[in-house]
Amino acid sequence: MRLSVVEWGDPAGTPVICLHGVTGHGRRFRRLAEERLSAYRVIGYDCRGHGRSGWEPPWSVEQHVADVVETSDALGASRATWVGHSFGGKLVAELASRHPDRVERAVLLDPAMQLDPAVAGERADLTRADVSFADADAAIEARLGDGSVFTTSWETLEEEMREHLIEGRDGRFRMQYAPAAAVVAWSEMASVTPPWPGCPTLVVCGEQSWVTVTVPRNGHITRVDVPGGHSILWDDFDAAADAIVQFLG
Repeated sequence: MRLSVVEWGDPAGTPVICLHGVTGHGRRFRRLAEERLSAYRVIGYDCRGHGRSGWEPPWSVEQHVADVVETSDALGASRATWVGHSFGGKLVAELASRHPDRVERAVLLDPAMQLDPAVAGERADLTRADVSFADADAAIEARLGDGSVFTTSWETLEEEMREHLIEGRDGRFRMQYAPAAAVVAWSEMASVTPPWPGCPTLVVCGEQSWVTVTVPRNGHITRVDVPGGHSILWDDFDAAADAIVQFLG
């Protein structure tokens, strides 16, 4: 399935393809693309079951990888630098393992390479619930109060809600993702750690993140720690973006 995409930057530039985490969407990379990577052709994907892409199953790692391969070929970006956050980081590693010729460099932002099964189960149970809000302000207040972000601004989350909230027939607002797809993603994150990419790789980890990442000491892998939590590009945009720009040269 061809995925819904958004592009920024120079259409003739070197492609940088971005994969979001579970319950996310490709437009979360807008600020990184516009403020720091304008010389590149930056492409954000909505993964299957999320955003404006199709929501039909299957939602397995294998299918997600097949989707990004098909979409990248259709865009003429079969070889690129890949950026992945959380579950998107695991997908980038899976892509690099299965199709190493497609991944020139990898940037893994607090990647969920392998979660404790109990944690993944708890997160899956939360995703199964009907999470809805009276309006965008209520959604922002809930996010700021759930302990998942530390220094993220109200303005950042206003943009997120404009992009991601949709109004249902009952007048309540919900995020644009299929809960069943998210449950499967949490299960996949409890599976075995994929091989780390064999290409030059940057791993950016949040010091207060609930995700534990054990990064191997290999010469081609660079680890950078930033002060905030799992939402790297919200809590620690400048530090994370600086590390990415330096890595990309």
